[in-house]
Amino acid sequence: MEAIMRIMSGRLKLALSRAKLSRSELLEIRLRAGQPMILNRTDGEMFLTEDGRLTRRQSEALVVGKNELRETMEYISNYSLYAFEEEVRQGYITIAGGHRVGVCGRTVLEKNRVRSMKYISFLNIRLAHEVKGCADRLLPVLRTEGGSVFHTLLVAPPGGGKTTMLRDIVRQLSNGGMTVGVVDERAEIAACCQGVPQNDIGMRTDVLDCCPKAEGMLFLLRSMAPEVIAVDEIGGEEDLHALRYASSCGCKLLATVHGADMEEIRKKPVLSGMMEEKMFERYVVLEKRNGKCGVRGIFDAVGQRLPGGI
Repeated sequence: MEAIMRIMSGRLKLALSRAKLSRSELLEIRLRAGQPMILNRTDGEMFLTEDGRLTRRQSEALVVGKNELRETMEYISNYSLYAFEEEVRQGYITIAGGHRVGVCGRTVLEKNRVRSMKYISFLNIRLAHEVKGCADRLLPVLRTEGGSVFHTLLVAPPGGGKTTMLRDIVRQLSNGGMTVGVVDERAEIAACCQGVPQNDIGMRTDVLDCCPKAEGMLFLLRSMAPEVIAVDEIGGEEDLHALRYASSCGCKLLATVHGADMEEIRKKPVLSGMMEEKMFERYVVLEKRNGKCGVRGIFDAVGQRLPGGI
């Protein structure tokens, strides 16, 4: 929680310090100008009072002022918001510890695209939660007899644990001797802060931070000669073209995609074509079980469920 405390304005920091929150239970801190501070926890939504008590009564909640939001943004950006213009344009800033601060306010447009943002009045502080070892049981199923790894696609709905599982697979492959290239378009896999990964992604992993996936995959192939390329949330034609090219260069693929099950993947035009090509050799469908990521099923290149379970 130290990294979170460092970015909070005085009154908010005092209330949070009095609350003595457990990082393992806290998922998000929502700050909105003129509205109560909301803590999203594993047991649901709670308000925080001025004296640090947790309550479900809105009438008792600490209300966030505009000046406190401005002060918090100054701490987040180290008084140099312009230096984070590219991150703000994407809608978030990654801070020390791998925590991600989503920002909203008035956008400044240039040629109908967001150039920057001002009057930032809404912050969503999402706490990073690494789960080292979550891929322990899955990884042996993804390894080939020769010690390499199958082209693998992780499938899950939002919040289903795709990125968490991908991160641990990358870490274990990297520490196990394979060179891995990560295209971290949304800074969620490695969670780089000023270019330095805040999450443990292994000793042999190279990261392209905040780079479009398709362009980043080609860049890594040219510059870092990875044995494995990992990307999060594929879906567009450009992504698939880049994945196809990387595979033709002998690089193994690790990727994630939104989906509830294999049937949903088959119905998506771009992804159904990917299945027809047998681009991936393993499909892993994930689900949340009691707040933890679990494996619902593992399928082969043609979408047939593999025997056995995890």
